[in-house]
Amino acid sequence: MHAVVFNGPHDVAVREVAEPRITDPMDALVAVRAAAVCGSDLWTYRGMASVAPGARIGHEFLGQVVDTGSLTDQVRVGDWVVAPFRYSDGQCEYCRAGLTSSCTHGGFWGREVLDAGQGELVRVPFADSTLVRIGDGDEPDESMLADLLTLSDVYPTGTHAVVKAGLDAYSSVVVIGDGAVGLSAVMAARRAGADEVIVLGSAHPDRRQLALTVGADRFISVRGADAVQQVADITHGAMVSHVVECVGTQGSFDTAFGVVRDGGTVSYVGLPHQVSIDPARLFMHNITMTGGMCPARVYMPLLMDEVLAGRSHPGRVFTATLPLDRVGRAYELMDRRESIKCLLTVGA
Repeated sequence: MHAVVFNGPHDVAVREVAEPRITDPMDALVAVRAAAVCGSDLWTYRGMASVAPGARIGHEFLGQVVDTGSLTDQVRVGDWVVAPFRYSDGQCEYCRAGLTSSCTHGGFWGREVLDAGQGELVRVPFADSTLVRIGDGDEPDESMLADLLTLSDVYPTGTHAVVKAGLDAYSSVVVIGDGAVGLSAVMAARRAGADEVIVLGSAHPDRRQLALTVGADRFISVRGADAVQQVADITHGAMVSHVVECVGTQGSFDTAFGVVRDGGTVSYVGLPHQVSIDPARLFMHNITMTGGMCPARVYMPLLMDEVLAGRSHPGRVFTATLPLDRVGRAYELMDRRESIKCLLTVGA
């Protein structure tokens, strides 16, 4: 079969690899129909993650079940499914507590297991507890693929950020980041009933327009102290009680602590890279810091119902669609910030 392989910094390509097989009675094989390039994949692409050349890549995919192990009975051959970015057994103490991202037997695609999402076939461990059927398992309409694919990662992650921030009706929130997760957080904030959503993003006009389209009230394209000052001006110096951090850099964390008011909450879901936090700052201002890796599998059923009912359209974060064999171009577009998120069609 064909799968995307990381060859080294700024070099990903489709290669012919061994086809996966069922190795455990709880496995399933999924023929991938659509996959995605994630912002976190760019850390690998840029050579800034501990991923060795030759590794598979990609953790967002949906497709059809083509084979199952003897103990798999919740998903069946022929079912169309979405996979979360991390597989989980559904039985350990963390899974039972709703923290599937900490599953003691779980793992990441392309790391704890060989297969990854950007390829033609994926062996899925713990298929019954990992995969989420699309409706009754029937093939979804082509027009819904982008919306459904966001359920693998970015839409649950944006939702998790808002939930952990404690956002509710009539709240004001600052969302830091205008990538797919940040935009998903904007949609989630609106769903939660936020009174005002302020996005701190880049100078790219397409990102500004999309943020405003999906629910942002204001979009600030300056950074650092200038961004903090603009939030102060908007709030007449009061700042905000809820901040959602979706980037993961030192600068974004510094900005988050600059715009949150005393007693407020900073919820972070951006994968942190070389970030240092002063706990004394949190202590002196009674700032709550929360967030972390999203237990996507927990959020997926509810969010899927919304998508299938037409109440949510998170697929708008995809601004480019390419076939799998043009994966190098997809990474280039995202690395250069010429596309917010790229969808890869597989086997179509």
